[in-house]
Amino acid sequence: MLICLTASHRNASFDLLERLSIAAPAAAGHLVTDSDVLDGAVVLATCNRFEAYLDIAGDDRDSAVAATVQAVAAASDLDATELRDSVNVLGGKDVVQHLFAVSSGLESVVVGETEISGQVRRSLEDARSNGTTTSDLERLFQEAAHTSRGVKTRTRIGAAGRSLVRLGLQLASSRVTDWAHTRVLLIGTGSYAATTIAALRDRGAVHIQVFSPSGRAAWFAAKHELVAARDLRHAIGTSDVVITCTSSELPVVAPADLDDGIRRIVIDLGLPRNVDPAAAGVDGVELLDLETISLHAPISELNAESEARAMVDDAVSRFRAQALEQSTTPALVAFRKHVFDILDDEIDRAKRRGDADGESAEHTERALRHLVGVLLHRPSVRARELGRAGRGEEFVGAIDALFGVRPEPEAELPAPVVPLADRTALDPTISKRADEADAS
Repeated sequence: MLICLTASHRNASFDLLERLSIAAPAAAGHLVTDSDVLDGAVVLATCNRFEAYLDIAGDDRDSAVAATVQAVAAASDLDATELRDSVNVLGGKDVVQHLFAVSSGLESVVVGETEISGQVRRSLEDARSNGTTTSDLERLFQEAAHTSRGVKTRTRIGAAGRSLVRLGLQLASSRVTDWAHTRVLLIGTGSYAATTIAALRDRGAVHIQVFSPSGRAAWFAAKHELVAARDLRHAIGTSDVVITCTSSELPVVAPADLDDGIRRIVIDLGLPRNVDPAAAGVDGVELLDLETISLHAPISELNAESEARAMVDDAVSRFRAQALEQSTTPALVAFRKHVFDILDDEIDRAKRRGDADGESAEHTERALRHLVGVLLHRPSVRARELGRAGRGEEFVGAIDALFGVRPEPEAELPAPVVPLADRTALDPTISKRADEADAS
């Protein structure tokens, strides 16, 4: 059984989300190994949300929630009661609906932002590395990736909102008269930094320098044709706009770094915060952090969002129908095995008696196998129909009552083979590698 623990900008403080983003992913590996009630877990922790998707052993939902809250709270140095009060618990269809919507950008601070789909993909990759996925979690996340890709390509939801980077720059533009003459300092060299550079250049910014707390500024500057800054304090002093987007667990910009009497805008896109919140009290400094930016998220284009949500609803319905249909698969497999075992025994018995030989025996065997296949066709179709209607137990009970056949206990399944299309969604480099292989 799948459940989800979720906390987001809608129901939790940024301070709590900030602390969860640091430690919650690391705790994911211990959730399964240290618990008797969990078979699998995938943890997603972003700047605006915390999600734990759990595959429960049995149906003890309360124990699974308590174990997860306790483990995550301990890792994040949070009070377990505070954390439990800040998360919503979803089950059944709501889990599917929620992940599909989250992955499609429909639950983000800025509706339609595209970063979240990559974050969902990486959370599954991390779970695979930790050995905490299950076949049900794999299928759920693969379908979420497929759904988000369809929403992105078939709707204009991306135009309904903007990424956090672009929204932050939009807010700053009300104070910046000419980006072409604005001196910008970018602190950070990750994927957010690359996105920020593209957004800055779209607005006409040309004077951009970069500083990296990890020492990667020179490499990053050369790659993106920027100026590498060696001294942070000096770089801040020569900038009109400072944008931070590092993964540092501690603030990299302190109030003293900004207290030079120069008016400037500071955009903090980091989580945890890259800028000490006290910097907002420095004269001349206007601080735009994630919480401030989220308050100005634009109202989405209703038609685009409605269309996207309709696509998600359809995908959820298909996913649920497939899951219900597959609920009868173990019983159907057991029934078919039972029938074909009987057939094989009778054919072997006939061969030993010498009832037929040569071409005649082969013809008879083919005819019998075809007949059994025809007879099994209608029960197979009916099993799927009953499953989709939520009546799978009727089929299971019927073959038990009539033939004494019961599904075999489920064995531990290996991670399923992911189709190329889904693997490409989960890892975009696969497509490139496949192209290169074809070319060679």
